[in-house]
Amino acid sequence: QVQLVESGGGLVQAGGSLRLSCVVSGSTFSNYAMGWFRQPPGKEREIVGYIDRSGMINAYADSVRGRFTLSRDNARNTVYLQMNSLKDDDTAVYFCAAGRKVGNLQSPDEYDYWGQGTQVTVSS
Repeated sequence: QVQLVESGGGLVQAGGSLRLSCVVSGSTFSNYAMGWFRQPPGKEREIVGYIDRSGMINAYADSVRGRFTLSRDNARNTVYLQMNSLKDDDTAVYFCAAGRKVGNLQSPDEYDYWGQGTQVTVSS
């Protein structure tokens, strides 16, 4: 059974930084592309970015490009989301997801497994 567990969320002031982690267990981590999504209060889930199996291809939503960075450590079965210059609009529950597909992975439908989410709250 594949499990994803996010950590690292919390309360941060605008302009600050957080690093989210997502640990995958129950399967071969390197077989999966990994995505981060977020769901702001009262809104639908949206893509933050994704990283392919090798870590060579990253893609980001326009709203976070240049501020957020995805990385992965296949030896630790972990994907990271480094978030800098945080804004009020970044307040959301953040989810990681794992998927076997390749190509454009912006849609939640492309992923097979999901974590339970971690809350990020940015205060101004």
